Amino acid sequence: MDLRQLRYFISVAEHRSFTKAASTLHIAQPALSIAIKKLEASVGLPLFDRNERQVHLTHEGEVLLPHAYRILQHVEDASTEMAELRGLQKGEVRVGVPGMLGSYFFPSLLMGFKSKYPDLTLIVVEAGTQSIRQMLLDGELDIGVIHSQDVPATLETTHLISSQMVAVTSKDHPLADVKSMSFDDFFKEELVMFKKGYFHREFIDRICVERKITPHLSFETNLLAMILNIVRHGFAITALLEMVTEYEPSLVPIPFEEPVILDIAMAWRKHGYLSLADRAFIDFIQQNK
Repeated sequence: MDLRQLRYFISVAEHRSFTKAASTLHIAQPALSIAIKKLEASVGLPLFDRNERQVHLTHEGEVLLPHAYRILQHVEDASTEMAELRGLQKGEVRVGVPGMLGSYFFPSLLMGFKSKYPDLTLIVVEAGTQSIRQMLLDGELDIGVIHSQDVPATLETTHLISSQMVAVTSKDHPLADVKSMSFDDFFKEELVMFKKGYFHREFIDRICVERKITPHLSFETNLLAMILNIVRHGFAITALLEMVTEYEPSLVPIPFEEPVILDIAMAWRKHGYLSLADRAFIDFIQQNK
């Protein structure tokens, strides 16, 4: 097998179609089919079931697919490292950050990093922690900010911050004057929450499962600004990191009776290649957080 065949194999597996894969790869479909047949011949196993209108991986193809991803990622890592040694690129950092931290914790750090390393390129992706974890594993991100719980064994982490999760209401809400809030009282209210995949939604879902509670979810969104506006206008309450309310004077933070402390970490692939730019970013954040 060769790298070109593996790239073709991955594309067909992702699109489940020779026609769509050929279009994406900008090659003729017959040439793609021939390359896949050569790959199957080289491994001595069928990789695709072509009996249906939609192409599906065989069991053998499913076994090969993660290996193919890793092989191509290793090749990309090697190319990046060799290019750095030749001095052919200035460097790029691809980092994934959840919405709350991206809005309130990271801006000054990112600007400070850019000031210190003006020739490095920063690509910042906002997403939920589940999506960030998966993008790290898939090699789409170099570094990601994730919840410290349930970290895959293939990721390396370093502690970033610990922050309290609090209930958040408007100043005019009937609960705004309470000193602390029970989970039962919180879940009796109309709620606005991030969609599944964000760490504060993971916390909410876990509490609901543990206590067999069905929450009153009036709004779900991945837009932090929308959540803040909905709470500000009294349509619902939510739960956010306490740091958010430090910057939002129109919102009231209410600690839970059972304190909720979330540990947040920076993560990267344990056996992946970290460029000089990536290492500079990790070092800078650790020193200035």
